[in-house]
Amino acid sequence: MTVGSCKIELRIPGSDSLKAKRRVVKSLKERAQNRFNVAIAEVDRLDDWQRSTLGVACVGNDSRLVDATLSKVVNWIEASGDVLVVDYEIDLVSH
Repeated sequence: MTVGSCKIELRIPGSDSLKAKRRVVKSLKERAQNRFNVAIAEVDRLDDWQRSTLGVACVGNDSRLVDATLSKVVNWIEASGDVLVVDYEIDLVSH
């Protein structure tokens, strides 16, 4: 079993309030969950209007598949056009 986690630092350039930021982040999280079957949550920078940190988790039998899934999530978020990915980090733990 492999557990993968990904921390994604985002910049939301069009956001001018917490309400606008939360609308963008909520939509992004829901679409990512539905598309990739991953757990995703906002884990840091909760009160920053134009920044957010997302945590993504994925579990599977094959470490390559887990790594590929998390990479696809990052690439999909980058391509969404709603936000800019400032940085990300993927960690895998195999048992």
